[in-house]
Amino acid sequence: MAIVRGGFAIIAAVLLAALLGFLYIKTQSVDIKRQNEVLGLFRELKEIDARWDIEMLRTRAELAPAPSPAADHAAAHGRIRQALATAAQDLGSPVLERGLPDLGKAFADKADLMAKFRNAHAATRQSLELVMGVETEIAGLVRGAWQNYPQRERLIALENVVTQLLGEAQKYYFSPAGAQRKSLESTAVDLREGAAPLPPSLREGIARLDNHVQQLLKTKPVEQALFNRLSFLAAGPRVDSITNAFSRELEDKLADREIYRVYLIAFSGALLILLGYLALRLFASYRMLNQANLALQAANEGLEQRVAERTHELSEALVQLKDSEAQLIQTEKMSSLGQMVAGVAHEINTPLAYVKNSLGSVEEKLPELVRLVEQSEKLLVLLQTGNADPQLLSSQFALVQTLIRQYREQQAPEELPALVKDGLHGIEQISDIVINLRNFSRLDRTKVASFNLNEGLESTLLLARHEIRKLTVRKQFGNVPPITCSPSQINQVFLNLINNAAQAIESEHGVITLTTRMAGPDHVAVEIEDSGKGIPPEVLPKIFDPFFTTKEVGKGTGLGLSISYKIVAQHGGGISADSTPGVGTKFTVVLPLTPPDATELAA
Repeated sequence: MAIVRGGFAIIAAVLLAALLGFLYIKTQSVDIKRQNEVLGLFRELKEIDARWDIEMLRTRAELAPAPSPAADHAAAHGRIRQALATAAQDLGSPVLERGLPDLGKAFADKADLMAKFRNAHAATRQSLELVMGVETEIAGLVRGAWQNYPQRERLIALENVVTQLLGEAQKYYFSPAGAQRKSLESTAVDLREGAAPLPPSLREGIARLDNHVQQLLKTKPVEQALFNRLSFLAAGPRVDSITNAFSRELEDKLADREIYRVYLIAFSGALLILLGYLALRLFASYRMLNQANLALQAANEGLEQRVAERTHELSEALVQLKDSEAQLIQTEKMSSLGQMVAGVAHEINTPLAYVKNSLGSVEEKLPELVRLVEQSEKLLVLLQTGNADPQLLSSQFALVQTLIRQYREQQAPEELPALVKDGLHGIEQISDIVINLRNFSRLDRTKVASFNLNEGLESTLLLARHEIRKLTVRKQFGNVPPITCSPSQINQVFLNLINNAAQAIESEHGVITLTTRMAGPDHVAVEIEDSGKGIPPEVLPKIFDPFFTTKEVGKGTGLGLSISYKIVAQHGGGISADSTPGVGTKFTVVLPLTPPDATELAA
């Protein structure tokens, strides 16, 4: 009972201290200066939005260009966004955390549209200036043709149409409505038709004017569309909304601080009363303990002999316990050693498959290469004699040509170096395994690099070609970015899954489908699907367990999928299986573009 009461007392003390600390934290003052800085940043954003609106309206209302270039608020906007993001982290404000992403996107969109609107307006104003500038040119051309052109009424009509066109162009510039556009287009048509019988110089001037008008008709709708989008883009109201919400949040925080201060004062008073009561109880307990100590001192004098005897018995038991502990440790070591040896044996089998598959492919290519060399030597002998039979020489030359073409069509010159390189790579992996002897839970991850999954699958298919030579392989590779990983281990996972898929297919017409795709913004997925016999539902949950296998004795250790699972998990990814008996199985490997802690891969 005393122990229980003591435990309850400790728990109560901890709870009271925790409650006191909680109330103290809740009564800490609000950083008013920081809050005002945030409100000031919102005012700056509001001012930037207002300046954008003024600039947009001014450019539409004024024909002449602005006396000074429009201010670029990109730098100020970026500084304000960074400062607000820092303030949101410092203050821990839910309002800022929720509202800043949408607010930043709205201002970024408006800044982008403003830049496009400036460019579109500059192009439109330039088109109008070119249209207005042609007036003097047309007047000069009319005066030059006045003396020699008999139909002067046409020249007068032309000047009137040009004047009307210039007026319509200015109206369209300020009011690009559908009716005004049709009026400008109609006047331009009248001008082109009226210029047909005029002198060549005037027709050229009219053509230039018409080109400028068409350019104005092309650029003004773009400017108007951007103006309409900017008119409906509500960046300023978002600032007002988040400012009001932030102010209300500040007021709520101040009100909460006052309430918690009252709680803290009341709780502190209650604690003082409780401490006084405990001090009295402690004094009474001290008196009782003093009396008990006197009694214990008398009892201890008779217990010394019994303690010595008990100590001797405990010493002997301790020696026996240490012996048993040593035996248990040795047994555990032997068990771990057995698992490690099995894992290392399976690890060596994988690079041995690299070497075996590579040498097998090289062996297939060697007879063709030997035959090509022999026939080439025969051709050289015929050429060196100088008096060989032309028909025999032609026949031998054609044979060598055919062998070379077949050799190149089979891509043997490209495959042989790659196969030799893969074989050497497998031998190097075996050497690394033998030297390092890494245990089952920490696989070799010393070589971390940027790795293209599509290239890794292609390399794995080349190594496993003997296993899949009678099967159809469909590749559905997506445009996935490289990932940071241990390439040798990821290739080992691919080789295990592809070999398992090939072994699960009992028909010679089976299909293995390899798919790569994005699995979210920062993950990639690799799917390896076969048309094999599938996995029964009662077996599927156990396939990743160590030493679990459905193969015959001597044909599998049950570690392939378990090791693959550990490799993918240590890279920060996941592996799953979906199977339908009689239809096939699909393994999906999901890997991050960058592991959670890349330094552990090189550990």
